[in-house]
Amino acid sequence: MKSPKKKSYQPIISVNDYDRMDSTFYPVGSYVKSISIGKSLDDDNQISLKVFQNTDTNSNTHNYELPVHRNLDLSILFLSSLLAKEKGTEHFPKSILGEEIESQPEIHDINKYYKENKMLIDLRLKELKRLIIEVIK
Repeated sequence: MKSPKKKSYQPIISVNDYDRMDSTFYPVGSYVKSISIGKSLDDDNQISLKVFQNTDTNSNTHNYELPVHRNLDLSILFLSSLLAKEKGTEHFPKSILGEEIESQPEIHDINKYYKENKMLIDLRLKELKRLIIEVIK
């Protein structure tokens, strides 16, 4: 699916047919059909990331947007959570977000998810690292 172009939202850069790439995480297929970056619906001065999905057989397209800073914050939260220890919080490496452990026993689930998907996640993390290095030179 191509990112829809509407009066209210015009994608600047899109990843069309994202479900083909995203489906590596979902053997039965991904509900996310495309992702894009463009001007925010709420504020023309803001750039947002948008996720487009089909939720029913009538191809009714639903979408939601994430401001860029929120997307980066979610990435920071994920990476920080991988550094959390399953026992004890005294050395939890809080990021600039000031995250807090809400359920100590379930930290194991985050690490388990990462280990089970390590190959796919690491591929994306390496690409992210490469691009970060290129941008902040």
